[in-house]
Amino acid sequence: MLVTLAEILQEAEKGKYGVGMFNMLNLEMARGIIDAAEAENSPLILGVAEVHLPSVPFEYAALIMKKIADDARVPVCLHFDHGTDYAKIVNVMRHGFTSVMYDGSALPYEENIANTREISRVAHALGVSVEAELGHVGGAEGGGDDGHEEQYTNVDQVNDFIERADIDALAVAIGTAHGQYKSKPKLDIGRLADIYKISKKPLVLHGGSGLTEDDFRNTIKNGIRKVNICTEMCVAALKAYNIALEENVSFEIALEVAKNTVYEVVRQKMRLFGSSGQA
Repeated sequence: MLVTLAEILQEAEKGKYGVGMFNMLNLEMARGIIDAAEAENSPLILGVAEVHLPSVPFEYAALIMKKIADDARVPVCLHFDHGTDYAKIVNVMRHGFTSVMYDGSALPYEENIANTREISRVAHALGVSVEAELGHVGGAEGGGDDGHEEQYTNVDQVNDFIERADIDALAVAIGTAHGQYKSKPKLDIGRLADIYKISKKPLVLHGGSGLTEDDFRNTIKNGIRKVNICTEMCVAALKAYNIALEENVSFEIALEVAKNTVYEVVRQKMRLFGSSGQA
């Protein structure tokens, strides 16, 4: 069942749980993710990131993702992650995506607001939810270093940004980073708690791969309702795939092993986030 991000996060806020946004890079990942969501009876945010489009041709990915959402026994939001290109963002809306993230986090504050507001104007006219980022999460999407404190979300700007940019969800920078961590992340939970107390929209955590279970529990307790996961699935699937090939199994079996590994990672995350049984 295809739904919007706003619908999923509204229910998550009522139930005080988090919903995973799992990026797919190929058919096996997509199958593992949706199978896990249905096994856990969990709402799902199924995503693809702009940075992955060179290796994941969007028109093909959109066909797979739309079919999955339409046939799913659980609520599924189709999400375009870290979009920076206006034409690409509009294109995903035309292909049936129900959520887009405009990432202007590297831009000056006023420019981020102006660009996000224009995306929101188009998206809301089409019934599509919009996520944006205030502050700057460490590393680029696809891997990198931890963020720096001066890039963390400014609590005093939160509601001004939400209102003027007209968004449905706010991605916050509190010490996480995209990709694999080079050192243990130090999360500013106090800052997150302060944001949650005043934010008029649900909060999003990027750079989830590599956090501890306690980290996740603490962020969800303090207002995170959408949790992005990609790197952890990719690393686990690649490791399982390579081991399978070393055992001289067929290509088809190795792909199935990779899919099953994604399935297990996603199921575990859904239980941890509290979304299991919430569909």
